[in-house]
Amino acid sequence: MQSPLRILVVEDDYLIAEMVREALAEGGFETEVVASGREALALLDDDHKYRALVTDINLQDDHTGWQVAKRARELFADLPVVYMTGAAADEWASRGVPNSVLLTKPFAPAQVVTAVSQLLNDTPPP
Repeated sequence: MQSPLRILVVEDDYLIAEMVREALAEGGFETEVVASGREALALLDDDHKYRALVTDINLQDDHTGWQVAKRARELFADLPVVYMTGAAADEWASRGVPNSVLLTKPFAPAQVVTAVSQLLNDTPPP
């Protein structure tokens, strides 16, 4: 039996974090949810335990989702990234990492599952 694909979710709004976690779980993914960029950066180490990153852009600590995704890509060049935002969509073209998807809040739970699945299908396994 294949183990579930693990997704790191970075979202400081509890209700959105839970919605994303539940949607991904129903889609067959295992998630680890953190509320800050600092926590996410601490979890991103070189053992490649995550298959994708789903991050809010505007976090309530001293790290943004842009910074988390950039660091994740420095460690794992092909890691799929899904950005979530309510206000920073216009910056995605210039600040987002290549081969990423932007979801503008509010979005349907199925959209995050579709975005992660699509990116994983387009990315070779580690």
